Amino acid sequence: MSKRVAAIDAEAMVAEARKAFFVMFGFLAVVWAVQLANWGSDYRFARDFAVIAGRTGSLPDILTAPFLHLSWEHIESNSGPLFVFGFLAAYRGVARFFGLTALVAVVSGLTIWMFEGDGIGTVGASGLVFGYFGYVVVRGFFDRHLIDSLVGIVMGASYAYTLTLTVPGTPGISWLGHLGGLVGGVIGAWVFRDRRAPAAAPAATSAVPDGSSPAGHPRADLHKELRDLGLL
Repeated sequence: MSKRVAAIDAEAMVAEARKAFFVMFGFLAVVWAVQLANWGSDYRFARDFAVIAGRTGSLPDILTAPFLHLSWEHIESNSGPLFVFGFLAAYRGVARFFGLTALVAVVSGLTIWMFEGDGIGTVGASGLVFGYFGYVVVRGFFDRHLIDSLVGIVMGASYAYTLTLTVPGTPGISWLGHLGGLVGGVIGAWVFRDRRAPAAAPAATSAVPDGSSPAGHPRADLHKELRDLGLL
């Protein structure tokens, strides 16, 4: 029975990962299509729909600015991290991912709108990139998923240098947008955490037939995660 449940869980995870891949592919396709139109208009869209600090009429642009970029180099630098971190954020649940995206965009945009210099317009998906990054790094700890925790540790260690872009000092970079996105991602990990209560452990602690640890064993959760991925 446990092997059948593990197989079902693994199939559901693979299906969700496949869905996440196509969602991110479609997301990037939209971003690049917008960039093509933006380039064709001599970047008028980036000027008209940027988040402009302190301007009330610019508040709705919080939701449009992440789709706009100021150059081909700008969109190219954002596309790779956006896909990688977006996929990792989405593969546990696409519906949750859409809620996270909206939350990060709002927190990042409001941070720019409230604290950036007056009259400065900001566009780009980097706020979302930092939001997904923050979410991926801490999600496993809030959800109590050991595999996700390991993924978060690896990604955090591998891309820790990106945190230097959340502090002042890099010309032409909206460090406030990055910092706001990072904070939004961490908040999102808490807001969209898995609220399902863990199953009660039975009194028996003898080994189970498939060779994994019994319920209640310190490594039981890890073994379940590994079985879900087909590694046990």
